[in-house]
Amino acid sequence: MIAVKPPAVSSAKIDGKHADLEGPIIQQGVPLGKVFGIPIRLDYSWFLILGLLAWMLGGSYFPAEFAGWPPALYWLMGVVTAVAFFASLLLHELGHSVVALRYKVPVRSITLFVFGGVAQIAGEPPSAKAEFRIAIAGPIVSLALALLFYAAQPLLEALPPLLGMARYLAYMNLAVALFNLIPGYPLDGGRVLRAAVWAFTRNLRRATVFAANAGRGFGLGFILLGVWEILGGNLGGLWIAFIGWFLHSAASAQLMQAAYQGLLAGHTVSQAMGGRCPTVAAHLTLQRLVDEHVLERGERCFLVDRGGRILGLVTVHQVKRVPRAEWATATVDRIMLPLEQSQCVGPDTGLVAALQLMDRDGVNQLPVTAGRRVLGMLSREDVIGYLRTLQELQG
Repeated sequence: MIAVKPPAVSSAKIDGKHADLEGPIIQQGVPLGKVFGIPIRLDYSWFLILGLLAWMLGGSYFPAEFAGWPPALYWLMGVVTAVAFFASLLLHELGHSVVALRYKVPVRSITLFVFGGVAQIAGEPPSAKAEFRIAIAGPIVSLALALLFYAAQPLLEALPPLLGMARYLAYMNLAVALFNLIPGYPLDGGRVLRAAVWAFTRNLRRATVFAANAGRGFGLGFILLGVWEILGGNLGGLWIAFIGWFLHSAASAQLMQAAYQGLLAGHTVSQAMGGRCPTVAAHLTLQRLVDEHVLERGERCFLVDRGGRILGLVTVHQVKRVPRAEWATATVDRIMLPLEQSQCVGPDTGLVAALQLMDRDGVNQLPVTAGRRVLGMLSREDVIGYLRTLQELQG
């Protein structure tokens, strides 16, 4: 599964609706390291599903398939097989991510959680072809793994524990590939559908709305199926309904995102940007910056000046990275982002494009410049306020 934008960090209520403009990343969880420069995390919900899966495998699957093993071996293979299954899901997400990186689309992270895995991709693919290739890469990896584990089974006949694991992983990887090919957002099949509609209509927003509506339909179908199973006495229907609720919610959020982007289309940075960030001297200590500007005046971003020349930009987020014990001696020019390295936008840049830059670079504000002159700052809060105004004017 891929997510073009991660779970929001900055959001607002607009006319009673939740407007997510930060673009998503699942930050909570346990970091495992990086693969191809992509942070890998375990969401806390993963531990629950790992335990349930290991319990099901060690208590039901292996005893039913292979009688006469020591009880400890059943549970050991249950845990090992559950971990191997999630490793397969990680490879599925890496398939998406590697192709995304090939198209210069940043990948913020990969997170394993209760529903499997999600690759947090920052920004939209550059074309319908890129969208198709990124989306289909995951199911192709899962199908390849299913074939690999199926082909390995004759070689493992003399090793029943490994044979049982190979059988299960072959079946589950095939199931993951087929399930993800359901043509409804946010599943991979929904992204493939979006790519097809995008190629046909040459309109990304229309394609997104079409695929998201399909996702809502499939989500509702899973909910109804789950309720039917529950009423028939099969408590497994609760899980089906839960999956349906997740699909419906994710697709609805994407529809809302498309609606807000539609409101912002045609509007530029100059219409929404705030004033200039206050200017602070390059030699100002972080402690004075916090005491005199952040706490006393509520300011959160600063232009760093030396001799009348703007050197860079400092935000509260950068200050928080410095240990508090060093605030008394560290100066703002030590932690600033040089203006030459910061992503800037012009006053005529579209608001949607500016938001995509924020998502891609993981920032909450962008300097608005004309040549070497800083005209002002555009923050997510500025965009949310402007969006609220547009929505009010539409009634």
